Amino acid sequence: MTPLPFFYHEDPAPEQTIIELDGDTSRHITGVLRMTKGDALHLTDGKGHLLTAEIAEEYKKKCSVRVTGTRFIDPPARKVTIGLSLLKNKSRFEWFLEKATEIGITEIIPLLAERTERQHFRADRMQSVLVSALLQSQQVWLPVLREPQAFDTVIRQSQQPQKFIAHCIETDKKSLAELAGNNNGPQVILIGPEGDFTPGEISEALQQGFAPVTLGDTRLRTETAGVVAAALLMIR
Repeated sequence: MTPLPFFYHEDPAPEQTIIELDGDTSRHITGVLRMTKGDALHLTDGKGHLLTAEIAEEYKKKCSVRVTGTRFIDPPARKVTIGLSLLKNKSRFEWFLEKATEIGITEIIPLLAERTERQHFRADRMQSVLVSALLQSQQVWLPVLREPQAFDTVIRQSQQPQKFIAHCIETDKKSLAELAGNNNGPQVILIGPEGDFTPGEISEALQQGFAPVTLGDTRLRTETAGVVAAALLMIR
């Protein structure tokens, strides 16, 4: 059976039976997919709700659907937060957001470290990347995307039982692949900018209970390191 088309609708009221979709979604349904009245589809709010609906009106600018069924899907058992430095090339950061969402990461924190080169952050653009990846992978839990936070704020406020920091300085480090499966509780990992974390930042993180880890034998780009870390922590 062909999967039903998957769409995002933020915060539908539980009692709603008719939902008006936004203009972009409406145009995609009628103009791209050529769906018509009575055709079935799925909606999610990114907070665990999966709605089955059928098209009630197929206007190009304001398509409406009639809800025919609802389900709530529990969140993933593994709760993983990744703090990743903002990147000079924003498309590379967006690539990371896309892949982290597909893998099922719980929370993403754009980090402002000492060597972070880019400070500007378009929250609306980044959120749209997450939503697109959510729909492409047909999931119902959207990662929480935080506003950019200073490195020292993140290390002080992180309360996860397992806390990791990945860096490239030659010191004693354990393999994240070996540590990832030791605990099913919430985990957080920090990934630095292109120039890596400074020795001072690493020292501060270790004082706050972060364990130094390696992601493998090769030196990875920041966004690649983020995806590798996501896969190691989520898919095990």
